[in-house]
Amino acid sequence: MSGNWQLNLDHTAFLRDHWQRKPLLIRNTGAGFSPPISSDHLAGLAFEASVESRLVEQCGDNWRLQHGPFCAADFERAQPWTLLVQAVDHFSAAVGELQRQFDFIPRWRMDDVMVSYAVNGGSVGPHYDNYDVFLLQGEGQRLWRLGQACDEHSALLPHDELRILQDFHCVEEYLLGPGDLLYVPPGIAHWGVAQGECTTFSIGFRAPQLSEMIARWSDQLLLQMTQELFYSDAGRAAATRPGEIHAGDVNEALAQLQRALQQPVRNQWFGELVTEPHYDIDLDAGDIDAAREALYSGGATISLPRAAKLAWQQDSDGITVFANGESHTCGASVLPCLLILCDRRDLFGPQLDSALADTDTARLLENLLQSGCLDVE
Repeated sequence: MSGNWQLNLDHTAFLRDHWQRKPLLIRNTGAGFSPPISSDHLAGLAFEASVESRLVEQCGDNWRLQHGPFCAADFERAQPWTLLVQAVDHFSAAVGELQRQFDFIPRWRMDDVMVSYAVNGGSVGPHYDNYDVFLLQGEGQRLWRLGQACDEHSALLPHDELRILQDFHCVEEYLLGPGDLLYVPPGIAHWGVAQGECTTFSIGFRAPQLSEMIARWSDQLLLQMTQELFYSDAGRAAATRPGEIHAGDVNEALAQLQRALQQPVRNQWFGELVTEPHYDIDLDAGDIDAAREALYSGGATISLPRAAKLAWQQDSDGITVFANGESHTCGASVLPCLLILCDRRDLFGPQLDSALADTDTARLLENLLQSGCLDVE
């Protein structure tokens, strides 16, 4: 992919009219686009045990799913099939650069880049997602059909892993070629079918479940709440039936709970949730010690690994940094370093020297090393 490629998109208009509302097709997204990874390279990644990959094959009305790693013989099939490789941005810097075109949406909302390769007629079936996705066409062509709005009540075909819609009602369809982009908001049914061999880059955005947000928020509340608070019922009326739980008692309990829920809760739970990595991070104590030594040896370059999830939040008490699901409270002096790392994803030279000269920033960089959120070269 050319480094000069720029996504041709009016950010303000898109967020106002389309984001989480309705699909958008952009033809020829920008001059200079070429696929950042070839289908051969993608297949090579699917051979690796450390890479999450799947193969979906359509056999008449049946759909088969196979998990990687794969070998060359797995790609010799009579029926149409699609290879899906997850988090390709973790293994290819060029694919990771695609995400920079979407920096008008906060990075904590960004998930990963899945890349698919399909033979003629290959598909994963009609389905819907619970997240936003930009479908960028790489090699070849794919016909995308958009359908009805779906939710948890939409009927699915019986399958242990695939979520294929039982009914699909086509509303519109688009044939995408290299450089074309289709945005699909959550809940909209879509169905892509390869027209010849093709690759598609799916830039996805994470959305935490409300149930999980409630769980994390309530955990934070419980950590803050004193254990010396109990249900109280001073001034209650005399009971006429001793075994009864009266409706008034339940209402009083609910009122006391609502008052407890209204107390301020620290916001660390949200940043920790949205920066949790999807994949395990292997940390070697020896490697961390060597990286720490290199950090202070002079002439080093620090960078964020492609899988790193880094975000920050500023309030009256300073700055809280969230790194791979962990939180670190820092002084305001860390902000210049954070701004550069989150934007450029690396830091070196006088800017790194200045960061290390600040006690809070140096401590933060060591914490980022410990959490697997920093590489040192």
